[in-house]
Amino acid sequence: MTARPLIGAGLATLVLAAPIQAHPAHAPPRRATAKQVDAAAWTRTDTAEMDRFIALLMAKMTLEEKIGQMTLFTSDWDTTGPTLRASYRDDIRAGRVGAVFNAYTARYTRDLQRIAVEESRLKLPLLFGYDVIHGHRTIFPIPLGEAASWDLEAIELSARVSAEEATAEGLHWTFAPMVDIARDARWGRVSEGAGEAVYLARRVAEARVRGYQGEDPRALNTLLATVKHYAAYGAAQAGRDYHTVDISERTLRDVYLPPFKAAIDAGAASLMTAFNEYDGVPATGSTYLLTDVLRAQWGFQGFVVTDYTSINEMVPHGYAKDLAQAGEQAVNAGVDMDMQGAVYMNHLARLVEEGRVPMARVDAAVKAILRMKYRLGLFDDPYRYSDEQREKATVYRREFLEAAREVARKSMVLLKNENGTLPLAASVKRIAVIGPLGHSKEDMIGSWSAAGDRKERPVTLLEGLRARGEGVTFTHARGASSALGDTDTSGFAEAIAVARDADVIIAAMGEKWDMTGEAASRADLGLPGMQETLLMELKKLGKPIVLVVLSGRPNTLGWAQAHVDAILHAWYPGTMGGHAIADVLHGDYNPSGKLPVTFPRTVGQVPLHHDMKNTGRPVLSDTPSQKYLSRYLDVPNTPLYAFGHGLSYTTFGYSPVSLDKQSIRPGEALTATVTVTNTGKRAGEEVVQLYVRDLVGSVTRPVLELKGWEKVKLAPGERRRVRFTLTDADLAFTRKDMSWGAEPGDFSLFIGTASDKLQEARFTLTP
Repeated sequence: MTARPLIGAGLATLVLAAPIQAHPAHAPPRRATAKQVDAAAWTRTDTAEMDRFIALLMAKMTLEEKIGQMTLFTSDWDTTGPTLRASYRDDIRAGRVGAVFNAYTARYTRDLQRIAVEESRLKLPLLFGYDVIHGHRTIFPIPLGEAASWDLEAIELSARVSAEEATAEGLHWTFAPMVDIARDARWGRVSEGAGEAVYLARRVAEARVRGYQGEDPRALNTLLATVKHYAAYGAAQAGRDYHTVDISERTLRDVYLPPFKAAIDAGAASLMTAFNEYDGVPATGSTYLLTDVLRAQWGFQGFVVTDYTSINEMVPHGYAKDLAQAGEQAVNAGVDMDMQGAVYMNHLARLVEEGRVPMARVDAAVKAILRMKYRLGLFDDPYRYSDEQREKATVYRREFLEAAREVARKSMVLLKNENGTLPLAASVKRIAVIGPLGHSKEDMIGSWSAAGDRKERPVTLLEGLRARGEGVTFTHARGASSALGDTDTSGFAEAIAVARDADVIIAAMGEKWDMTGEAASRADLGLPGMQETLLMELKKLGKPIVLVVLSGRPNTLGWAQAHVDAILHAWYPGTMGGHAIADVLHGDYNPSGKLPVTFPRTVGQVPLHHDMKNTGRPVLSDTPSQKYLSRYLDVPNTPLYAFGHGLSYTTFGYSPVSLDKQSIRPGEALTATVTVTNTGKRAGEEVVQLYVRDLVGSVTRPVLELKGWEKVKLAPGERRRVRFTLTDADLAFTRKDMSWGAEPGDFSLFIGTASDKLQEARFTLTP
């Protein structure tokens, strides 16, 4: 079919204007290793030409058609919530819906777009969205795993490949990145973000937005990014999804808002509201969050979409008496688009007629949405993303699969490696792969795997080992299930028999793929079912055991840490995961991942994170006789694995930290230097981490805060000087009077290989 231009053909020329200035309270970091793109293409003030086009178009629209642009429905291909609207095609035809999600492939999106632009009155093109979270067809490691790489270029590449494939299948828009800070491992959605550190989350958010959106809004591989879930969704009480959040405004500003600000400064085109409340108000109805902070303070120029039926959910929240009031609260607070709930469709016209919602507010919402359609070039050619030839040439391209394998290798974290068990020695000729996740394709790609094939495409651990291990005999037995509550031990005998003749046992255990992600909170963080019991039985054989963990959260691995020889955390590594794990186990790739989250000893310690605050009775040692301190009677306060922990097949030595000066004034720079040496026999990569502690403040400060890192690759014996630069801007926080800035005083600066293995130097910030 020959694409024909719609209203205003040829009017979609874009020019760049000055970028929106960052609000000083949450300014983005100045140090960046990945390339910087011009976010002004997304956040600039609109051109006069664009404004004229949209004004003329909106003048022709009825109120119902405007509300249609503010309505988002799912197609019948997929669903991510409890309801499905069967009449969405009729709604498109009638102009009652302006965007559709869960619809992809070039043919299907073209079919739906045809209804919109050939059968509706104004022929307004649809916007197609989908949850492209860590890959579209080619699936990369889960976002938490990617964050464990501490490699911004790899993370940006993952998002870029996602955009290439998704846009080739007709999609314009992804509901990612998720930038929620997550400090509670019970919360299933910890798997979707970058973990617990504010600075790491900010940098990852920027990289993902750059990867999805690229540099040119009109490029055919441009995928609109949606930063979510705004705000503080990761602070759900008891780690239970959709639950209440109760935090201070200071914690909101210092911890939960900065990653959102970073994503917006990077040019994120849209923002999704959270299910939770903040300060007693559901986020979807919060004028403070959506108008005062997002638009007035930060200058956000994109559009705001709800999460799935979150306007409707303000009724059971107890904030709205009925759906009409919920719609009024949401639109007046600043919500532009209603996802799936049909609240705007059913109630907004009457709310406008009754004067409860200003017409100007509706027009502002519609204009924000139409701007994005204009920028994507959909008014010139609504079918430009729905090209079957491009689709066929793009998905699962060899270089995409190679990229997925490389990013998966970078994401894996070596938690333990006793007596050089890994990499596997050349003398190992018989390997037993034991466990429910050793040969399970669907468990390789994890949750939110978009259009990824979880039945045929994923490479399992067993397949990856067999492809790599020439001259090695592999045997396999599941032994146990990864299902919650499973008590079946009938597979133990086979597993033990298979393992008895092996030189090495590789135990592939963890959580089934759907145990993390949305609606997947857990009260117990151990290996589900009888997996740990099976490990205990395997230990009795006296064979070396390598535990490969596949999961989307920190697990309590205390018994394994004490008894197995090596532990590799592989997260859910994606389509090429089996090859990537085999590469690491055999030493073809030297693991370089570091934990972006703290691993507790027991679930009773959570929430547990590196940037906690001290108490008036801190524990300075783990001497049991010290009772009247802030401690447990039965376990140490310390984690099983600290934030930033991750081993290598080589070793690294650190010189003492050197500062170029002992004090700085506002605006001056402090340079901290350390020399890192590869003291082992293999080339390897080390993530050199920088932390700061403000010793005394007008309000109490965290014991550690990540402020930077550099990933360096060193040959055996090679050394490198690593420098970090800090100014007073890096020391800023929300002070006692709620202003943003640094305070004069003494600081500790730490550099090292993990948050519990650091060297200290001190400096002073003078007035």
